[in-house]
Amino acid sequence: MKKTQFLFLLMLVFCTGNALAQEHQMSKGYVAPTDPLVKANLKKWQGLKFGLFMHWGTYSQWGVVESWSICPEDEGWTQRKGPYSSDYNTYKKAYENLQTTFNPVKFDPEKWVKAAKYAGMKYVVFTTKHHDGFSMFDTKQTDYKVTSAKTAFSSNPKSNVTKEIFKAFSKDNFMIGAYFSKPDWHSEDYWWPYFPPKDRNVNYAPAKHPEKWQKFKDFTYNQIGELMTDYGKVDILWLDGGWVRPKSTIDTTVDWQKAITFNQDIDMPRIAAMARQKQPGLIVVDRTVAGQYENYTTPEQQVPNEPLDHPWESCITMGNSWSYVPGDKYKTANEVINLLIKIVSRGGNLLMNIGPGPDGDWDPVAYSRLQQIGDWMKINGEGIYNSTSVAPYSEGNVYYTKALNNNTLYAFYSSTRDVVELPSTITLHLKDISKIKAVTLLGSKQKLKWKLTNGVVNISIPANLQAKNNLTQAAVFKMSY
Repeated sequence: MKKTQFLFLLMLVFCTGNALAQEHQMSKGYVAPTDPLVKANLKKWQGLKFGLFMHWGTYSQWGVVESWSICPEDEGWTQRKGPYSSDYNTYKKAYENLQTTFNPVKFDPEKWVKAAKYAGMKYVVFTTKHHDGFSMFDTKQTDYKVTSAKTAFSSNPKSNVTKEIFKAFSKDNFMIGAYFSKPDWHSEDYWWPYFPPKDRNVNYAPAKHPEKWQKFKDFTYNQIGELMTDYGKVDILWLDGGWVRPKSTIDTTVDWQKAITFNQDIDMPRIAAMARQKQPGLIVVDRTVAGQYENYTTPEQQVPNEPLDHPWESCITMGNSWSYVPGDKYKTANEVINLLIKIVSRGGNLLMNIGPGPDGDWDPVAYSRLQQIGDWMKINGEGIYNSTSVAPYSEGNVYYTKALNNNTLYAFYSSTRDVVELPSTITLHLKDISKIKAVTLLGSKQKLKWKLTNGVVNISIPANLQAKNNLTQAAVFKMSY
């Protein structure tokens, strides 16, 4: 993920640690896809609303930020720590040597599927390769990979981690997303050893050395081709590292893009054509590079104040870090559920990140959170899935969604505590609604009385439902019209 200072567009949760230093501004100039298969896949994805993101690599052994500690930039999230930190070259060598000790013997993707499915997640995006270049799949393009004989885990029958994850989640009908970093800080055709790396960008001028840049383009093309060929059905190609882009696409109003010196055109038309030939209908997400290869946008650690005019997804950490950090502070179930509600009320999806540890498993806290979220979703999920935003989107602590396929509105009465206490009357201001046929409270069989006057609905809450309703995090009122 890109790391820069940011303020939340909408302060819903408060994060600390390296997640606080991460921003991903939304691209300008969305271009809708025209391929009917891509459009159909994108529509399906928009209805899923809740996905699982996983950042995982050898860096989990040190419990440090993913990849960024080997980036020679003087930023808060790139700081080196530990016994090798005083010298960059020594540190980078030790970092890359983590390959030899990476041995996540508790890796069990079926366990993750079970937990994610119970929580109501419907798609998964996994980091097949982050910026450090370590491939979590059996690529033939490099030996810096999880299946290399140099890697301790390579003798394990599940060593092809990406294949095992995709296979396990596919069995339960999750849409499958392959995160792939366009920059590769291990590749000698990106960070050429002839020059020292200067920052996150390529360390030579591609225009001066076109043959070297072509080798890197071919390397990238071939790795993506492998992921599109040997790993079953892939629905989303989620490309990170937005500084690898044509120079003509740089937005100089965005601070981090001002530092892009060279034209780093990776030839997305060639990549996308090949990928979609192998995976018809593939959704391509070339993050921050507005145009025909950014099929949906991905605001990072933030939520738009209002609905966007195109498909989008907020990618947000469950803890404070994208990668595994011992003792990380995880968001409460209440925070995650209300974050999901707010995002869906704006018409977006939530991609929630959990970083597996060096042993190949999640922190027990993550499983506990997913259990609580699933308990809530089993009662209230109908207001989340296959919904769209509807004005006024929210008012106070109430958020609205509308079912795509029928005349049903949902009003989410959110709580700052796990226990929901309802007032004697809830007032909702609806637009363009002249008649309400029925109002029910999800999770309750008790009948409610309501009155609609000039678009204002007043729902009377019986005394026995106000404090002892057995509802948690948010109560959901279903209105048929």
